Amino acid sequence: MIEPQDLNDAGLRSRAIDAAQGKAPFDVLITGGIVVDLVTLVTRRADVGIIGPLIASVHAPDPEMAYQADVTLEADGAYISPGLIDMHMHVESSMILPDEYSRHVLPRGVTTAVWDPHELANVAGLDGMEFALAAARSSAMRFLVLAPSCVPSAPGFETTGGDFDETVIRDLLARDDIHGVAEVMSMQAVLDRADRMSGIVQAGLHVGKRVCGHARSLSGASLQAYVASGIQTDHELTSAEDLLAKLQAGLTIELRGSHDHLLPQFVEALNALACFPQTVTLCTDDVFPNDLYRAGGLDDVVRRLVRYGLPPLKALQAATLNAATQLGRRDLGLIAPGRRADIVLFDDLTEFVASAVLKDGQLVTQDRHPTHRHSTDTAFAALQTSVSIPDLTADDFSIKAEGDTARVATIRRPRFTEWGAREVAVVDGAVLCSEDLAQMAVINRFGAGQPPRLALLEDWGKWRGVFATTVSHDSHNLTLFGTGAADMALAANTIAAMGGGLAVVSKGKVLAKMPLPFGGLMREGDLIHLSDDFDTIIAAMDDIVEWSPPYLVFKACFGASLVCNAGPHLSDLGIVDTFSGQILTSPVLSRP
Repeated sequence: MIEPQDLNDAGLRSRAIDAAQGKAPFDVLITGGIVVDLVTLVTRRADVGIIGPLIASVHAPDPEMAYQADVTLEADGAYISPGLIDMHMHVESSMILPDEYSRHVLPRGVTTAVWDPHELANVAGLDGMEFALAAARSSAMRFLVLAPSCVPSAPGFETTGGDFDETVIRDLLARDDIHGVAEVMSMQAVLDRADRMSGIVQAGLHVGKRVCGHARSLSGASLQAYVASGIQTDHELTSAEDLLAKLQAGLTIELRGSHDHLLPQFVEALNALACFPQTVTLCTDDVFPNDLYRAGGLDDVVRRLVRYGLPPLKALQAATLNAATQLGRRDLGLIAPGRRADIVLFDDLTEFVASAVLKDGQLVTQDRHPTHRHSTDTAFAALQTSVSIPDLTADDFSIKAEGDTARVATIRRPRFTEWGAREVAVVDGAVLCSEDLAQMAVINRFGAGQPPRLALLEDWGKWRGVFATTVSHDSHNLTLFGTGAADMALAANTIAAMGGGLAVVSKGKVLAKMPLPFGGLMREGDLIHLSDDFDTIIAAMDDIVEWSPPYLVFKACFGASLVCNAGPHLSDLGIVDTFSGQILTSPVLSRP
């Protein structure tokens, strides 16, 4: 995003100096509020004077000064906070276009978001990036767009719609509207100092832009080596011990709200420290549309952290000052003279309901309603026609084997996967999927022409139908889970007919479907209707599978093909393990 005005413009500073001394009127004066001071972690009554996009004065109410202003905004005792900064997120995960995303989070006080559009880049390459950058330019909120480092997430182990090597990343980083290298997920490639990933990391270091990380499950020497590469951040925390180890390693922590079951132990660990780390920031990462509509974005993360016991001012400090400091944005993150006037009026420091939001000194939302709206250009042909899937039959989902029995590899457990193996029955030349197993399929959606790749899942619960999705991190190939070859084929063909999206099938019937034709990830329209459709998908899923939180949950289906993570995963090339280098085109190992 290009800022509307340089804060160091001499004329702007002169006007601010005069207004701060009462020699000229403010453009906007916020009165009757309580300023949240995130340096001293105290609150105090103060008025805030604004000139253009600049905070000119934060002063105690003083009737003798008789400050004047073109516009006076009465805070009515509200808390005056800096705008919230979401340090790592993917608009695509909310399945709406950026303009609609902004329309729902900006009124909640989120004025800045660091956007990694690697979902769009993986499905449409540079066309996806151009769409993201165009959307950022027209948005009412501040999107800081990053250059996706992992397109694909693990080269050689999956097929995507883009390929960003070192040359592409260098070209992107040369742009002023690219703010760093997005999460480096190819962890083993970093540790091996593989040429491609080494070059991408070095490209970010060379131009002095941030290199963001994804250090899931790394510890000990591996963690130290990963950080030594120059990668600066992590949001993939697995426990309180993991949090502390990564803080001690010097990483900027992007504490994310998408794994709520971990937040209480994170709060306990942070509260036990002698001081609150300056390197703790907050992010949403992935937010489903129904959660975004009902609970919000980063404001919801702040609210939950406070509910779990983190002092409110520390939660706000993480979401504002700490974030701005780690971004190197001295203009953001404080209510103080000389800073950019991104300001939120919160009714209280418990629920964090925003009564008004200013960005760059302009009132952009009041009482949760935007004061204006930009439109996002969706005329990107590559994103309108990005799903190419052939017609499929039940036979395409049969795991072929000879004899009466076969030994097969399995993928055990969601999220933190492990290799498994077992003997299974073979009937009419195909593996019989017993009740304690589920089947998974991945089908290339980019016209590559290879057959569906199949796997057997252990400890994934009992399924009574099929779930199909083109939202499948990070390649976003068509991915299916469940039982029944005929239902698999019906679900796949339903997705193909919609041009991408989600579908739930059972006993030969489509129980629910949700078209996502824009990149197979998103669609135009309002969040309310999208949220309703997503609720319908969830309800149908609850009918066909029994969940077992916190790992066997609906969300696990969307990340099951993230092949850069440790352990076996299914991609369009087969069952792969990027840490050991294995690729199995079929789960059948041998006859026992």
